[in-house]
Amino acid sequence: MKNQPAPPPPDAPGHAGGGGRGAGGVHERPGAKPTAPLPRPERSMMRRRPGALWAGALVAVLALLAACTAAAAATITRRQHQRGASAAAAACDAFAAGRWVWDASYPLYDAARCPFIRDEFACARFGRPDTAYLKYRWQPEPPCAQPRFDGLALLRMWGGRTVMFVGDSLALNQYESLLCMLHAAAPGARTTASPASGKIDPSYTVRFEDYNVTLVYYLTHYLVDLVPEKAGRVLKLDAIDQARNWLGADVLVFDSWHWWPRTGPTQPWDLIQEGSTVVRDMDRTRAFTKALHTWAAWVDANLLHTDTKVFFQGISPSHYRGQDWGASPKKTCMGETRPLNGTGPYPGGPIPQQAILRSVLAGMAKPVYLLDFTYLSQLRKDAHPTKYDGGIFAGDCTHWCVAGLPDTWNVLFYAALTGQI
Repeated sequence: MKNQPAPPPPDAPGHAGGGGRGAGGVHERPGAKPTAPLPRPERSMMRRRPGALWAGALVAVLALLAACTAAAAATITRRQHQRGASAAAAACDAFAAGRWVWDASYPLYDAARCPFIRDEFACARFGRPDTAYLKYRWQPEPPCAQPRFDGLALLRMWGGRTVMFVGDSLALNQYESLLCMLHAAAPGARTTASPASGKIDPSYTVRFEDYNVTLVYYLTHYLVDLVPEKAGRVLKLDAIDQARNWLGADVLVFDSWHWWPRTGPTQPWDLIQEGSTVVRDMDRTRAFTKALHTWAAWVDANLLHTDTKVFFQGISPSHYRGQDWGASPKKTCMGETRPLNGTGPYPGGPIPQQAILRSVLAGMAKPVYLLDFTYLSQLRKDAHPTKYDGGIFAGDCTHWCVAGLPDTWNVLFYAALTGQI
């Protein structure tokens, strides 16, 4: 990745701070076309002309062998073509190879005109004074083409369909960004929200009535079930009964990990259960892995033979440790106004759970597209709400401002939906 710093914006300080995707389509199993059975000869003809009949049968068998050989050759050709296409796709990684560039046409919409942004993401509403974080566009390296977002085309494509984001507040971040992008594309479209209060318990729905498009956010911190029992709140690693609420969606976007490392007062469970075994704690990455396998088994069992498109959001990074981007260990995202654009990997390295997520997705029968946002988001130490979140968190370096970085997530989501990447 070339080091080409963006020109400093008028309101930014002078300093500059320093995957693989799952399958995107349906598995094909090419094979030869079935051949019709040979017609049964009349007995009288068999008695009169046995030599001619055997000769004819031999010709038919040879023709059948030739057809099978041609079909096999065609199958090999298709497989070679698919391997070539896969190699070409692998050469273009719009998520992991690119840089943030200054774009005067950004942001993609005016956050003040979007009615769907919650206080925790509404940085401009709560007085964030700089606007540089709004002006950066992700530019993938060649041979990737620059993906484009067309909100009206997306509304038309999704007509009569339900799109559901399932996960924690990082899924909510992307969901609200997408609502704003669609609203900006069709500002006069009638929308209805349910519940009208905006409360998420456990879901929230917005319908674009003129396009018959329904977008749902379903809150679940762990994907698997968290059940209140007499012994306490039990996190059940092998149970996913809540998933019945996800059936019927035409597009599903999942995320998880953010809540798994939590301990102390913010930990929402008391016990962990798998089968008949109940423990007070276990290695959190191990628990996360078990839960992912439970989720994957549910997807394969319930969605394999459906047209539902399934995506998984890459693990979203936080910026509480300055050493992760080459700054002082005491530094956080507070006061950061420029992205990191370097010539190599992110200094803090990949998030270890990324490899686990990729491994689980690769072993599934149902194709799941990994929206691998992690690396490009690691570079955006400038894009968090920090203290401009209505006082909900104290120095938030986990979530993202809207408008802001999640808009890029949705540009790439749209590109994946439409085959641009």
